[in-house]
Amino acid sequence: MTNDACFINGVWRSGSGSPLESVGPSDESIVWSGREASSDDVADAMSAARSAQPGWEASSLAERESILRRYAELVDSDRSVLAEAISVETGKPLWEALTEVGAVVGKVGLSIEAHAEQNPSRAISETAGLTHRPVGVVGVLGPFNFPAHLANGQIVPALLAGNTVVYKPSELTPGVAAVHVRLLAEAGVPDGVINLVIGGRKTGEALVESDLDAIAFTGSVATGQAIHRSLAARPHVLLALEMGGNNPLVVADIADQDAAVNVIVRSAFITSGQRCTCARRLYVPRTAAGDALIDALVATTDQLTVGPYPSETEPFMGPVVNRAAADRVRRHVDELVNSGATRLTRDDPTLDGAFVRPTILDADTIALDDEEVFGPVLTVHRFDDLNSAFAHAADTKFGLAAGLISSNRDDFDRFQKVIRAGVINLNCPTTGASGRLPFGGVGASGNHRPAGWAAADFCAYPVATMTYDSVSDAVAPIQGLA
Repeated sequence: MTNDACFINGVWRSGSGSPLESVGPSDESIVWSGREASSDDVADAMSAARSAQPGWEASSLAERESILRRYAELVDSDRSVLAEAISVETGKPLWEALTEVGAVVGKVGLSIEAHAEQNPSRAISETAGLTHRPVGVVGVLGPFNFPAHLANGQIVPALLAGNTVVYKPSELTPGVAAVHVRLLAEAGVPDGVINLVIGGRKTGEALVESDLDAIAFTGSVATGQAIHRSLAARPHVLLALEMGGNNPLVVADIADQDAAVNVIVRSAFITSGQRCTCARRLYVPRTAAGDALIDALVATTDQLTVGPYPSETEPFMGPVVNRAAADRVRRHVDELVNSGATRLTRDDPTLDGAFVRPTILDADTIALDDEEVFGPVLTVHRFDDLNSAFAHAADTKFGLAAGLISSNRDDFDRFQKVIRAGVINLNCPTTGASGRLPFGGVGASGNHRPAGWAAADFCAYPVATMTYDSVSDAVAPIQGLA
């Protein structure tokens, strides 16, 4: 079956670019196939979005809210439709896909609240006022790890503010994107307001090079930096980047070993380690309690189940996104072991394809490259002094997430002053995030334009107004007249 790669001006149509296939990582079957959107298709989508934007902006906020609430109701009414698409195309267990769908539903109400708070229209005085305008046409480039939730978290605020959207999902998850956009259209989003262009690198480059007013990107550092460079001569294009991290988790003390293990496992291995906020580096005190914690962590990790979707008994985690990603993870582990790291968790040579076991490595005696390995790999490092642990945790070019396990609030106060990151958590997973807070990072992780609650900030711009009832009211003496 050939699938349509484009939804442009309310019409589904085939792309006119190269053939593209999406492969389900659980069984490597073809999930989606079609022809990707070409540069001409992208141009058509941009034209449709540009034409539709003034009318969408002119609609009332109440109208836009009503359509988006209807969209949330449609997603919620049969969560299994979107969840199954996510599980098939990403390999996520159904329990986790359903959690993602819940976040998609909840995002609408949160975005309405955030828009009201972040983009108000109000009088500052009798003559001074503040309003906000949509930026115009927003390009959204989505990731594969949360193919519905993360893109949705940028699309919904953009639409709510009165922007139109051209959406290019990850080429690894086109099927999820198609379901997502169909639901938006079914909810009543007008023709041209939401447009979909499915494709790979060429499609993304065509979108970035088009006449956009803003770009919201979630993905790799290399791609984010390339987008940033391409906009050097276009400062009017607002850019929001979320590019991952090499996130530290420090254990200051171990008041509850089982709870600490729980937090570490969910920090490192949830979503098969494919969350940009996953902990990659674990710092543990060089004490008997630290030894016991590592032993307990390894024992728990070795019990985590890995399996395909669907499974009769749902596993803790599924495969990584594809065989190539799994091979990268395996190579990385082998390189660290060859460099002197010790594998603490069990291997499973029967796993192949996109499946890898969650892995813990004792890397205390080796130097690590400051890179993000997007998979279930955690390195362990020991420390004698908490201040030195904080310094090592902060020694990264990234700045997305960091975590501390401690029963002492003073430790956290010091940790926050040393760590430079957009998400800093105490006694909960590094992957924990609230929809009522900003989400994003600094350094190589982002450009100070977080998503989450703060997505409203890159969907509209403030307009300062000074107004008088008549021109006579604004008269002031003109000095120095001849």
